[in-house]
Order: sequence, then structure tokens, then C-alpha cells
Amino acid sequence: MNSYPYHIYYPNEYREKPEKKWPLLIFLHGAGERGHEIDKVKAQGLPQYLQDNKEFPFVVAYPQCPSNTYWQIPLLNEWLEEILLQVKADHSRVYLTGISMGGYGTWRWAAQHPEKFAAIIPICGGGDPARADRLLHMPIWAFHGGKDDIVPLEETLKMVEAVKAAGGKVILTVYPDLFHDSWTVTYHNPKIYNWLLKFRK
Repeated sequence: MNSYPYHIYYPNEYREKPEKKWPLLIFLHGAGERGHEIDKVKAQGLPQYLQDNKEFPFVVAYPQCPSNTYWQIPLLNEWLEEILLQVKADHSRVYLTGISMGGYGTWRWAAQHPEKFAAIIPICGGGDPARADRLLHMPIWAFHGGKDDIVPLEETLKMVEAVKAAGGKVILTVYPDLFHDSWTVTYHNPKIYNWLLKFRK
């Protein structure tokens, strides 16, 4: 497989201001959206939120992971290079977010390549606490549902505590009454986008 199939969301203003370099937000979907039909990815998370929003302040790119596989960091690196050749992106403002399996991918990709991202928002995922020191200087805002019965809240808590123990700073939002879908309310919150835009590499 050569990289991943993908879709790119462009706000209306992208074509109206050809000289502008845009912040780029990468979204990694969950296990339920794997396959070979990119429209499946639009059913959840950030792509769903964007379907009726043409004034978003980012270009958003999202790959699709094939069935029965998980996010592979070497392939994601290759894919991102492809995206950066296509998009008029501000390379100092590349951000990463993901849900569930994509939340795991967000933690892992950022820990392996912290130089690529200005800030990350992992949602209901987990990572390797042993790599938390790699995220020492990464702005992180993590989200999870307190009643999540698919990915235990503990998965996020372990990463948050490990990053803090390494000397890093993490914002944690736990929704006490939400189950696995902690992403819909998160992506509908304009505060997270304002927060991302405060950071540059």
C-alpha cells in the first residue's frame, strides 16, 4: 500500500486568498471507519462536523485506514509529506487530533515525531507511558468520557499522568456522563480551535 487514501477539506476562503498559508489540522478516525470508502470517515468526528461548515479556520486532511489494520506511523509520515505538497500550509501550524483508534494514533504519532506537530488533541485514546517524555514540550488537550465502555478512561489518565510526571503540561477534560462518544461535543466546541491556533512549532 502506498500511503493512505484521504480527503482534504478546504474552507471557502482558501480559494479566495491564494497567497495565504493555512493552519493544517490532521484527523485520524476510529476503528469503525476503516475500509475503502472515504465517505465512511465523514460519519464521525471532525469530518462530520465539517460537512455543513465552510468557514472553518483550518484546512483539514484525513486519511482512511484499511479494514483490519491499525494506524502505521511510517505510512502516516509518508502520507503527511504528500499532503504538505498539495496544501498551502503553514508548516509551523500543523495540528493533530483523533478519536478512539485515532486517539491512540494521535498519542503514538506525536510521541514518535513530536517535531511534526504544534499541538495535539487526543480523544478517548491511549498511548505508551514510557514514551511520555517525548511529549514534554507538546501542547496537549485530552478528552474522554467518564463512562466509556469501549476505551477505558484509564487509558487517557495514564498518558496524562505520565506526561505530567515527565514535566510536561496537559489539559484534561473528562465528561462524567458520556460513554465512548466524547468527540461530538468536543468538535462542536469552538474553544478547542482557538486553543490550537495559539501554538506554533
